[in-house]
Amino acid sequence: MAVRARYRMRDYTITADPVTPATYQAVCVTGEDADCGADSDHQETEAAVERWIAEHTRDTGHDFYRRARWDFVKAEPGAWQ
Repeated sequence: MAVRARYRMRDYTITADPVTPATYQAVCVTGEDADCGADSDHQETEAAVERWIAEHTRDTGHDFYRRARWDFVKAEPGAWQ
């Protein structure tokens, strides 16, 4: 007996939340055996996280980072296909 499945696709509209501002974060991943791991915590502006990176580089000589922009979004389902 064969099992059959029918899959239906659905489009979604993803929109940024206009009320909650985005935040920025950087983590130092410099190191051969292990990452430094220093974390900027969440900053309110991209300029603030870049300033943190520059200061950490100045103080440690570390030069490799993982940077992220964090924001909230809403997913609204569309019609079934």
